[in-house]
Amino acid sequence: MINASELLNANILVVDDQEANVMLLEQMLRNGGYRRVTTTMDPFSVAGLHREQHYDLILLDLQMPGMDGFEVLAALKDIEPDGYVPVLVITAQPGHKLRALQAGAKDFVGKPFELVEVETRIRNLLEVRLLYQKLERYNQQLEATVLERTAELRESEARFQRFTELSSDWYWEQDAEGRLTRCSGPAAEMLGLAGPDDGAGAAALAEAGWDPAERAQLAANLAERRPFLDFVYRRTGADGRVRHLQVSGEPMFDASSRFVGYRGIGMDVSARMRADG
Repeated sequence: MINASELLNANILVVDDQEANVMLLEQMLRNGGYRRVTTTMDPFSVAGLHREQHYDLILLDLQMPGMDGFEVLAALKDIEPDGYVPVLVITAQPGHKLRALQAGAKDFVGKPFELVEVETRIRNLLEVRLLYQKLERYNQQLEATVLERTAELRESEARFQRFTELSSDWYWEQDAEGRLTRCSGPAAEMLGLAGPDDGAGAAALAEAGWDPAERAQLAANLAERRPFLDFVYRRTGADGRVRHLQVSGEPMFDASSRFVGYRGIGMDVSARMRADG
């Protein structure tokens, strides 16, 4: 919400070629407690003033010599950064009201104007303008926070991945169909996984060398989407050498709790297994 201090500190410009009208509107605003009121009788200066000050509200007379209010509205529209032209037009011509609104004005009052009506319309327009600005600032802060949190998350993910790479021989991710989607190290060879673009020969090679019972046990864990820790199994290479491998994995789910695959780490523990006898 907008408090009284914010409202009374709004930046207001009065534009009218008649000095009496300028003095009347300025006095009304100051009597109402508005602290930042600027006036001009030169319509050609309005765009430049607004470019510098970005007024919260402009009270604009439509009928002025040299440059009328419609031309002023067009100039303001070109420089207003957010597309919101904060103008309350003042006119003695009823037919000009619709045209002024179509040109970008936010409201209008007729001449001769009643001070109570003008005061009410000024307050309403300022509340809308200041709330709009607050929303813009909030959106900017929210966007900055999202970018900051995203950067922190990416940094955290990078640290985690680096940690897993340092603490293991490989890291892998696979999709819900069991195809390898991401890895570091010899994960495809060690786990018997084929990527979506691998040929049949690569897939057959990845499947070779398993102990059938251990392969069935790991496959059961994956099929039932169970996490597993330090699962040790054997793979026999083409040279006949048996390697002992240890793997840990967990299922992955998206924001809708839909299973999207597995990820995990693994290492070659052959030396440890030989040392343990």
